[in-house]
Amino acid sequence: GFGPALVTADEVPAGGKGLRLETRLNDVVVQSATTDDMLFDVATLIETISEAITLEAGDLIVSGTPAGIGWARNPRLLMKDGDKCEVSIEGSADRSTLSRS
Repeated sequence: GFGPALVTADEVPAGGKGLRLETRLNDVVVQSATTDDMLFDVATLIETISEAITLEAGDLIVSGTPAGIGWARNPRLLMKDGDKCEVSIEGSADRSTLSRS
């Protein structure tokens, strides 16, 4: 899951611009990008999603993955049982951790 704490809009740069996103697999950085690299900026994502559903306090938008997915690597880098995957975004107090067993 995410958390236990997430940041509010007033705790990040306007529009969420320039925040570093990282994915670590077993403590090795396998993806690193910034929100500036996104195809659609945060404001556009919120606007588009809000046209289809009502966003409520506490809702979380997960928009995809930066470049570097394991499937596209040669050789492929795939999670195995017991691997630890951590996803973090600059400025957030915590990171999300997924352990597969």
